[in-house]
Amino acid sequence: MTADELRAAQAPLKESYRHDPGTARIPARAEARIDADDIAVHVGAWHGDVVAGLHPAAGGSGALACSGDMLLQALVACAGVTLRAVATAMGIDLRGGRIVAEAHWDARGTLAIDRTAPVGLTDITLSFELDTPADPAKLERLIASTEKYCVIFQTLRTPPQLSVRLAGTVAA
Repeated sequence: MTADELRAAQAPLKESYRHDPGTARIPARAEARIDADDIAVHVGAWHGDVVAGLHPAAGGSGALACSGDMLLQALVACAGVTLRAVATAMGIDLRGGRIVAEAHWDARGTLAIDRTAPVGLTDITLSFELDTPADPAKLERLIASTEKYCVIFQTLRTPPQLSVRLAGTVAA
């Protein structure tokens, strides 16, 4: 896609969102179905189910997807698409590259061994390895814009208000 094609595709959307800001609030939803026979869930994804289970550090076999890895995968996917769109808009020749997200988590927290140990991913680092002839100043603007407009990055940076509720039960 060229910069002109990207602008043409986004122009009517931007105009609609400017005219009626309410249309810019896009709902997002994910669902998991509990596996009755394993400590696992089936998550509907674009190309079929992903089965997620315990990480080996928490007693899993390693055969199932790890939700922490899935979170990092969402981050690199969003950052990569954002980077590509921004590079296109800026006219940067981006021939390829990689986006890598790395983090740590402390199994003592999730296994309730040490109540002072954090539960969750910490110290996430997002790295870009780009195949491009662009000059360093342009690349600095590219990375800054990617950081600014990446939905998943910004969601992690400024976490949304979270709530939990029991929506109901199914009696046997």
